Amino acid sequence: MFGLQRKGRMALAAAALTVGVALVATGCSGGSGGDGGSTEGGGDANLSITMLPKNLGNPYFDTSTKGATAAADEFGGTIDEVGPSEASPTSQVQYIQTAAQQGAGGLIVSANDPEAICDALNEARDAGVKVVTFDSDTNADCRDLFINQATAEGIAKVQVDLIAEQIGDAGQIAILSASANATNQNAWIETMKELLASDHPNIELVEVAYGDDDDQTSFDKTAALLQTYPELKGIISPTTVGIAAAARYLSTSEYKGKVALTGLGTPNQMREYVEDGTVTSFALWNPEDLGYLAAWATQALITGEITGEEGDTFDAGKLGSYEVGADGVVLLGEPYVFDADNIGDFDF
Repeated sequence: MFGLQRKGRMALAAAALTVGVALVATGCSGGSGGDGGSTEGGGDANLSITMLPKNLGNPYFDTSTKGATAAADEFGGTIDEVGPSEASPTSQVQYIQTAAQQGAGGLIVSANDPEAICDALNEARDAGVKVVTFDSDTNADCRDLFINQATAEGIAKVQVDLIAEQIGDAGQIAILSASANATNQNAWIETMKELLASDHPNIELVEVAYGDDDDQTSFDKTAALLQTYPELKGIISPTTVGIAAAARYLSTSEYKGKVALTGLGTPNQMREYVEDGTVTSFALWNPEDLGYLAAWATQALITGEITGEEGDTFDAGKLGSYEVGADGVVLLGEPYVFDADNIGDFDF
C-alpha cells in the first residue's frame, strides 16, 4: 500500500525507485547542534535533525530514514539516526533527552507509546527542538506536527477489503499486530473491527495477537494462531515485520494456499511470497516518501516557514506542496495495493 500524495505520481514513483533500497540503517553522520546549513528564507538555521524510529534494524524504518536523509541532502541539513534495539514504551526516552542535550534543531520520532515519551518530548521542545512525529503519533500536545502515512480509515479499509476478497467474505480471521501499545496499530485495528462488524458480518475476528515487531516472535505467533484456530481462513498483519514473518511461516507449511495473508509490507520483503503464491496481495504507502516528507516538514518548522498551525503550507521537494490539517496532522496520501501484476515495478 504504497501511498503517494496523488495516484498520478505512481508512474514517477516507479521510475524513481529503480535504485534498490539497501535494508540497513542509513543514518547520515552529522554533528549534533550547531549550524546544520542554511536555507532560503531560513537564514543560518540549525538543520541538524535526529531521526528516532521505534527500533533500529527494522527494514521499514531503514527505508524511511533513507528518505529523510535524501531530503536533508536537498535542503542542506543532516540526519542522525538513533534508537533502541527493541520497541518498548519507554525505550526512546534516553535518545530524546540526548538529542536535546546535544542541541539538535529537530527531532523526528515514530512513537512506541502515545504518552510514555511525552515528558521527554516536551522538555526537548522547551529547549528549542522542533518535534515531528511520523508513522506512529504521540498525544497531540507532545509534538509540533504528525506526518501521517494515510488516514486510519483508509489503512484499515484496504486491509479489510483485501482479506474479505481473499477468503470469500466469510470465515475466521486473526490479526497479527506489532506491540500492544503501538498507537497506529491500535487505531487501525479498532477501525478494522468496526468495518468488519458493519460491512462483513460473516467474517469473525477470533484474536488479535502481538508479535512486538520482532521477526521470531511474529513467526511463533503465526504458528500459534494456526494451531489454536484450525478453521482459520486468513490473517491480517498491519506491520511490515509481522507480515514477512507470517509469510515465511506459511510458505513452508501445510497452510500455504489455504490460509490467506495480507496486511502492510514492503515489496522487497514480500516479493518472493507473492511470486510463490503464499500471498495474493498486500498494501503499504512508500516509507521512503514518509521519511522524506517528515524531514521537509521538520525543516519548515526549524526555518520558520510554518508554525504547525492548521492551514500552514510548506514545500516538500519532489513531493510538492503540503498543507497542515487539524491537530497538526500532515497526510502523505492514500494506500496502494501490491500484487503479482505490479510488485516488480518497485524496489524498496
